[in-house]
Amino acid sequence: LAGCAGALTATVGDLLESGIKRDLSIKDMGTILPGHGGMLDRLDAVLITAPLLWCVLEILKRFL
Repeated sequence: LAGCAGALTATVGDLLESGIKRDLSIKDMGTILPGHGGMLDRLDAVLITAPLLWCVLEILKRFL
């Protein structure tokens, strides 16, 4: 359950960040990590997935 939720939200986070970049007509979100697109490009999936997985695990703890 947590793995499926994590995979889905990681994809959503990546697509949201890509959509924002497309709207702004930019290729990379920063220059801190040359060749990797910046910090936001590296963490886009984590920023969405981590809070959701924390919530899922907190809910599961109550039932286990």
